[in-house]
Amino acid sequence: MNRFLAFSTFLLTLVPSWASHAQGSSPLLARTIQLPAELAERENQFSGLCTYRSQLLLLSESRLQEQAEAKVYSLALADLDQQLAGRPVQLPFRKYAIRGLDKARARIDAGGPIYEGLEGLTVLRDTAYFSIETVTAAANCYLVRGVLDEARNVIQLDSSYLMALPKPLLPDGTHAYNAGFEALATYRNRELLALFEYNYLPRSNAAVALRNGRQRPVALPPLPFRVTDLEPAGGRRFTAINYFFNGASDAVYRMAPPDPNARLIQDSAGRYQNYSRLISLRYKRHRLSWKPLLTLPAEYQTYNWEGLAAYKRGFFLINDKYGPSGQSTLLYLRRR
Repeated sequence: MNRFLAFSTFLLTLVPSWASHAQGSSPLLARTIQLPAELAERENQFSGLCTYRSQLLLLSESRLQEQAEAKVYSLALADLDQQLAGRPVQLPFRKYAIRGLDKARARIDAGGPIYEGLEGLTVLRDTAYFSIETVTAAANCYLVRGVLDEARNVIQLDSSYLMALPKPLLPDGTHAYNAGFEALATYRNRELLALFEYNYLPRSNAAVALRNGRQRPVALPPLPFRVTDLEPAGGRRFTAINYFFNGASDAVYRMAPPDPNARLIQDSAGRYQNYSRLISLRYKRHRLSWKPLLTLPAEYQTYNWEGLAAYKRGFFLINDKYGPSGQSTLLYLRRR
């Protein structure tokens, strides 16, 4: 990052002004939240967001193989309201230690090291569920759960619960590069819905509904690019992050003309470019349908958005560590 960009980013965190962006006839308002230094540290590699009671939960990827701490941070929504109202207050935070993740990892890695980190978070009543990503060649991702204890600042994982989530296969029988069940949400406060990142197969795309320890597929029309988080939107609806990274490593997520989605991820010269949007999904009769909701402003297209949480009339989004700010960036976005 050059000095001018770094200084500009620093100023933006200190001056919490709304930025307005044209989005058809509905301009978008965006604000970058000034995070405490510990949370802004890029090596947290945040991978999910979730609101729980009066808190915004921020999930760290918790890459134990890199000696990272297993943790979830928490910000009070009332304190975030102060920043959103234009008052540049410091944000106190809590940190929940995830206990027992090392034991879950040991079970997953029993046949060889495949654990890569935590990718999705949702809370069903007082139980937190986490999706675990594994290396590309592994046949399964996993789901773990634990009780969130606010008094002790601990999430104690249930040692008896480790659910395998089989990865879908590409037409040639291989797995999509660096893909897992990153999108995780509750449905009507009684079951979970998990979406795999890659959902652009010619047929047989499916989310997974989970209830009482049972899994069932939920049909989904082909959905381009990555799906990196999922958030309930009331009733039978959800909102998700739909993201494309232009790097050669993500070639499986590319498409070319005449596919109509190609125009979204290529410039006028045909070069691939990052693309970020939110989409709306509807769950009906054991099927999901989807449609575009809004495209992120141009200056936020190059962030790797991994977490989404609906709040009031807008959304919080967070990146892992990739993006022009060079740190963890918490964004609030809403229509005017």
